[in-house]
Amino acid sequence: MPREPAPLSRATGATPAISILLPFRNAASTIAECLDSIRRQTFNDYELIAVDDGSSDASASIVAEYASADLRIQLHRSTVQGLVAALNYGLRRARAALIARMDADDLMHPQRLELQFDHLQRHPEISLVSCQARAFPQPLVQQGYREYIRWQNLCLSPEQIAANLFVESPLPHPSVMFRCEPVLRLGGYRQGSFPEDYELWLRLHEHGHRMAKLPRVLLDWRESPHRTSRQDPRYSRDAFDRLRAEFLARSPLLRQRRDELVIWGAGRKTRKRCAHLLARGYEVQAWVDIDPKKIGNRLRGVPVVAPDWLRRRPKPLVLCYVSNHGARDLIARVLHAMGYRRSRDYLMVG
Repeated sequence: MPREPAPLSRATGATPAISILLPFRNAASTIAECLDSIRRQTFNDYELIAVDDGSSDASASIVAEYASADLRIQLHRSTVQGLVAALNYGLRRARAALIARMDADDLMHPQRLELQFDHLQRHPEISLVSCQARAFPQPLVQQGYREYIRWQNLCLSPEQIAANLFVESPLPHPSVMFRCEPVLRLGGYRQGSFPEDYELWLRLHEHGHRMAKLPRVLLDWRESPHRTSRQDPRYSRDAFDRLRAEFLARSPLLRQRRDELVIWGAGRKTRKRCAHLLARGYEVQAWVDIDPKKIGNRLRGVPVVAPDWLRRRPKPLVLCYVSNHGARDLIARVLHAMGYRRSRDYLMVG
């Protein structure tokens, strides 16, 4: 049963300060806990747009029960199934200027809405603000996912987020609050064979929007073997690689320095990942590697060289396709020691 609703801070029908966008499908086992975490928010001037994306369990009935006790909660049923359709359905019905995303299996810290709202009020130059996340339940969180969240939680400032945007998605989707107008102006969420949230972050960045993250854990992010990102081919490694290549290929940095391109990493996996970029008409001047068995070989007719080859003027543009987090940190230190500047002379690419 839903708890007694918190007092409304606005008259019924008034425009809320925040629209919470919550699509769900077959989330009966978690959605009540999620809704309780939302209703415990210290900031209560919101509407909750819960969009049923074709549930066949009791999810919609649970939301309807909460909605009957709290005027801020609205149950909608999307006429077209699919997560992207549900997200855009909710966006079109949102009345607030700010959208807070939430997923039906996650939990909000009580101050999440308050702190993110305050940040966007104080920083009009920021279009989107996220927060740090904590994965749960701990026994299900494997080392690779734990390392990903550690990395993600270190991407805080707009500059750090922009510099890491081509590595992986630095923003958990259910952690963000964004200004609705620029997202609608850019076409909302896009449907395709790619992760819809990462594509939106890349598109916002491409159009000059700045994104930030609060240095506080305000989201409990549920791990599950049934999570969409583990099962849907739109979240496969290849889908991420193709999407990154699309935005990299048309970025001003690569277009301006396309004749100076060097790729760090000459292994088979690296070549497979960067093939999406090279297929868009880019050519490599050299491959950099530390493996003495590779140095001196030629790939696609281009030499494999040691890192010292980069001590040249003018500096080439280096794309580091090495995927290991520790190795990326080491490469960054080597490049900085040679005078290379991140986002100007080199980029880390996932």
